[in-house]
Amino acid sequence: MDANQDKYTVETLTDKRRWTDGLFSFRTTRHRGFRFVPGQFARLGLRKADGTTVWRAYSMVSAPYDEHLEFFSIVVPGGEFTPMLAELEVGDQVLVDKTAFGFLTTDRFRPARDLWLLATGTGLAPFLSILQDPATWSDYENIVVVHSVRTAAELTYLEEMRALTVHPLIGEQAQRLRHVPTVTREAVASALNARIPALIRDGRLEAAAGIQLDTDHSRIMICGNPDMVRDTRSTLKERGFALARREKTGQMAVENAF
Repeated sequence: MDANQDKYTVETLTDKRRWTDGLFSFRTTRHRGFRFVPGQFARLGLRKADGTTVWRAYSMVSAPYDEHLEFFSIVVPGGEFTPMLAELEVGDQVLVDKTAFGFLTTDRFRPARDLWLLATGTGLAPFLSILQDPATWSDYENIVVVHSVRTAAELTYLEEMRALTVHPLIGEQAQRLRHVPTVTREAVASALNARIPALIRDGRLEAAAGIQLDTDHSRIMICGNPDMVRDTRSTLKERGFALARREKTGQMAVENAF
């Protein structure tokens, strides 16, 4: 018997979507006792053939009120976890830690006018949950989603973001969403073509969004690969932005994608 079985639940895959060869999303059942704040992550576990369990952190894509859990993953070739995860099909099982973690949540900020959500790849996941929270739309006048990927095929969840305008809890408020796609390894007419830090430095990001970044009106959440998170944080720090901590007022919150 697993001595830690009281710390997790066993959930079942109910849906799976493959975006590209290396990107996929999946939904699982949700234990009625599992609670989280939009932007937080769960620890998912898979049992290996030798009987041991491997755990990894995954941000929730789904909303706190959904009856399911949804996650967004990349396949890491040769990795210990994601190749196993990618092989799962509807009906297979995954372990979910009973506790949600993380501080990439809007309650870290004092009120402001504009919310910027800066992501690379699967770092978009927590922001999709935040966008489904009615409080987000009540708290901010403008919401900007910047999603940076290598190829156009990796620009995911486009229809889901558009569908927010008919969301029963959000509706017309979602017309205030400004989506700024960025594709770094191929030219796409509707997207910018540079890394997020470079786009901030040369002003192209603000021009594309039609909103200025400033410490009085902007609150910024950053999630993605560690290099992007580090470089974007450094670039914004040069402009006077500081990390928001429980004991300190700031305008930025950061998380590395999992």
